[in-house]
Amino acid sequence: MKKGGVLHPQLNRILAEMGHTDMLTICDRGFPVPVGVERVDLALTDDLPAVTDALKAIAGEFVIDCIIITEEMQAFSPERVGLLKELIPDVRWKVLPHVQFKQLCTESRAVIRTGDTTPYANLIIVSG
Repeated sequence: MKKGGVLHPQLNRILAEMGHTDMLTICDRGFPVPVGVERVDLALTDDLPAVTDALKAIAGEFVIDCIIITEEMQAFSPERVGLLKELIPDVRWKVLPHVQFKQLCTESRAVIRTGDTTPYANLIIVSG
């Protein structure tokens, strides 16, 4: 039995299988998970867990090189952008239009779906 950290068995497997520059998407409850990309569904209720909860858990045991967010998150949820940069200050940040973000998501190793209701709360982690 694990002592702590990420306890979800599917997510543990995915994190262990990821290599340098692999991508992992963490999304809100309404994000269209691409067909063919593994889905880890953590959504329980509105905002439980939030994207930030999943990010904190993963960052505690995973090397993050870069985090990709959308222009729309900056425009519609600037307070979330600030919180993310506070939580994970020592990584590179990249910003894309939401349409490009959804296209890039198809290359993710997996998509973690949360219950987040924050507009455009989605992000992609690029492993280091």
